[in-house]
Amino acid sequence: MRSSGDGTVGGTPGRSLGEGGPYPLHESAADPCAETIGYRGPTACAAAGITYRQLDYWARTGLVEPSVRPAYGSGTQRLYSFRDVVVLKIVKRFLDTGVALQNIRTAVQHLRARGFSDLERMTLMSDGATVYECSSPDEVVDLLQGGQGIFGIAVGVVWRDVEAALSQLHGERIDTGETLVGNNPADELARRRRDRAV
Repeated sequence: MRSSGDGTVGGTPGRSLGEGGPYPLHESAADPCAETIGYRGPTACAAAGITYRQLDYWARTGLVEPSVRPAYGSGTQRLYSFRDVVVLKIVKRFLDTGVALQNIRTAVQHLRARGFSDLERMTLMSDGATVYECSSPDEVVDLLQGGQGIFGIAVGVVWRDVEAALSQLHGERIDTGETLVGNNPADELARRRRDRAV
């Protein structure tokens, strides 16, 4: 994918945006587990390294909307899928490096259109004005031979970072609403201290 400053996508190296358009990230048949657990806003923020204010703004402006359950008004909780949290972290990294919001929007739409398994093998590269998708080392080398400064985001690494973070945080079963407690060593230590104090 190549996204230029005017919001258009196409060209080489990398692949162009598919014709199918954006789809909710949790609807992939390749990963049925993606639909069984959702994460509330504070959990998604902690795993993605963003503030709740950013999360709220991105949801209201349609940059990254929760694919499991949107907020329907005062008092309702948004519920984000695992894939949503991965996209949130990618958006954060793009913003931290100065990529224009318009280009980030195009990249997010492209990520939504991709298959679930494709994301783990993808590398997103940018020179600050253009975002490229590279799925092979040859495509990365082609970009680097242009002689300009380029940074990359290995989506598989972000994926594993989010997976590790979410394993220590609370999730929610989508079908029952049951809270799933993460395996957080700090929680275990707090429990032992409470047990000793009693």
